[in-house]
Amino acid sequence: MLLKLNRYLTKLSVFLITAALVAGMAGCDGCTPSQNLEIRDWYDLDAVRNNLGGHHILMNDLDSATLGYEELASPTANGGRGWQPIGTCLPPNDFRGLTGTFDGQGYEIRDLFINRPDEDLVGLFGVINAGVFHVGGAVKDIGVVNVTVTGNSLVGGLVGINVVGTVSNSYSSGNVTGERSVGGLVGENHGTVSNSYSTSGVTGYEDIVGGLVGYGAGTVSNSYSTGSVTGDRGVGGLEGWNYGTVSNSYSTGSVTGDVGVGGLVGENLLNATVSNSYSTGNVAGNEDVGGLVGTNIMGSVSSSYSSGNVTGDVNVGGLVGENQFEGTVSNSYSTSSVNGDVNVGGLVGWNHDATVNNSFWDVETSGQATSDGGTGKNTTEMQDIATFSGAGWNIIAVANPNTRNPSYIWNIVDDETYPFLSWQP
Repeated sequence: MLLKLNRYLTKLSVFLITAALVAGMAGCDGCTPSQNLEIRDWYDLDAVRNNLGGHHILMNDLDSATLGYEELASPTANGGRGWQPIGTCLPPNDFRGLTGTFDGQGYEIRDLFINRPDEDLVGLFGVINAGVFHVGGAVKDIGVVNVTVTGNSLVGGLVGINVVGTVSNSYSSGNVTGERSVGGLVGENHGTVSNSYSTSGVTGYEDIVGGLVGYGAGTVSNSYSTGSVTGDRGVGGLEGWNYGTVSNSYSTGSVTGDVGVGGLVGENLLNATVSNSYSTGNVAGNEDVGGLVGTNIMGSVSSSYSSGNVTGDVNVGGLVGENQFEGTVSNSYSTSSVNGDVNVGGLVGWNHDATVNNSFWDVETSGQATSDGGTGKNTTEMQDIATFSGAGWNIIAVANPNTRNPSYIWNIVDDETYPFLSWQP
């Protein structure tokens, strides 16, 4: 098990070094003043790459019928490689990223095509906020719709890597494909993603793949994903690897992978937190497979639940597949159907040197009478407020599912529903 922990620590150091390089080698994006652009066609959008510090406004939708599409963003553009991401790495080590703002004003950019399987930092924007001294780098109120994006590493429908910037009120739909650090909206996030979503199908051929964010070391809040996600290691419905914070978020798409596969987060690592969140998608993998989180190592999962079917071989749990090395699970539950071969539990598959507190699973819907942590209850008990209030949950009974009391984390229609989060749709 120490070898496994060392593997995660080694991979973390590699990604932190990468992020530091991107942040430190900002190029000359701040050397000359930038224009503030009003964007009405693809030529205007393309001009943003020469005005990375500007404050740009999208004035209308862009699509395949908009001026400049064939030359700049179509399947025949740039020798079949499609759109050149804004903010990328120019030889030898000249990293350039958006340090100003891009305000979509609620408009959409449609039909974006990128086919750069041998390139990193791939998306509409390759890099947001590359300079360590910059505090800008904001993309907001924009939808990228019907995208086809293919890259190598750090690949997202909207952004390849968000270094310390913000992505808010934005969304993507279409298909996103890469090797590693692949996300439906953002490939790698060290900043903030909020009030955003992705319905894109996401495929990663190696590791760290998420429906919204591939690799997360920042904050994701009030966001969701609904597309199917497929990968190898570290595969999550919302986020592949989480070294940061996920809160008030959910995923509903199916998730398929090999190791570290979760309905919401594939692997929750090293002081990372998942809270007030849920997953309803079906999850399938080999090892460390969970309805909400596949692997929880030194991270915390609280006030969250899962309900999708979970299928795996080793370390398979309705909520968490593997919980170890001071990982914590609290005030959470699962109603997931769970099937596996070795270390299979209704709530947690395998719990080692870790803690599970005040958490439950439905022994009837799960098909599992045991769990390595947590308390099993029948369906009637799982729909009884006394089960949860008796465990100290912040919960209150409401008249029906459409009546919410946001003063409490959890609401329940007593004797009729399972607990649900007061914020959830």
